Amino acid sequence: MTTSFRGAIFDVDGVLVDSPHEQAWRDGLRELMENEWKDIRDQTSWSPEAFTPEVYQTVMSGMPRYAGAQAALEYFGVPDAEKRAIEYGESKQKMIVELIETSQFYAYPDALRFILSVKGAGIKIAAASSSKNANDFLVRVRLDEFCAKEGLEYEFVEEGYTLLDILDTNVSGRDFEEGKPHPMIFLTAAEELGLTPGECFVVEDAANGVQAAKAGNMAALGLARANDEALLEEADADIVVTSLDDVSLDALAEGRLEPMSVG
Repeated sequence: MTTSFRGAIFDVDGVLVDSPHEQAWRDGLRELMENEWKDIRDQTSWSPEAFTPEVYQTVMSGMPRYAGAQAALEYFGVPDAEKRAIEYGESKQKMIVELIETSQFYAYPDALRFILSVKGAGIKIAAASSSKNANDFLVRVRLDEFCAKEGLEYEFVEEGYTLLDILDTNVSGRDFEEGKPHPMIFLTAAEELGLTPGECFVVEDAANGVQAAKAGNMAALGLARANDEALLEEADADIVVTSLDDVSLDALAEGRLEPMSVG
């Protein structure tokens, strides 16, 4: 472990914002199954009830759009999954755009407090999400309004500043040859921060994201917002918390990931 962390890399969906991606994936597939694909529905294991949060987290969360679509279709035994993944991905994208434009999402307060504290401690911050929609979320989260509401003051938060404005680098939504659990996205973020992997820690809510961090020789902070502590622990997260308020900032300064109750 490094003597101190110099960089923090954040996933976006499920970590910084409660995005409607899961809802869009679920509703997109239901719409297809009840309309364009109703002739193949009986050939699959899909049902509205079968598409659970656990399926989303374990099968497709953190993947690029079409890879995630294909993974879900294969999970439900949909014929010609690779071919149909494009239509499914486009159906989901249409729905997510509508949800974003109507602001049907919110930023997690604990995540905003944490990312502000981390940057305030002199640690560089990056966003690294596979989602093409990540930047649409980041640009809509007003940090100046959040700080005013919480009574927080940071010199790097100016009037009108959003989450996007305080990032030191942002690799979200880029096309990488390999998606998570491959570490390419996180290694790119570290490189653009001007840091080595060992100087960074990654904040992830998905098992394949934790695996990607560890594959890149980075510390992994698992954030279990969906009662999935066991999945993140099995993925070898260094610590698992249910709220970023529970992470020790003092330990971060010494290069350790620890919950507040330790030390």
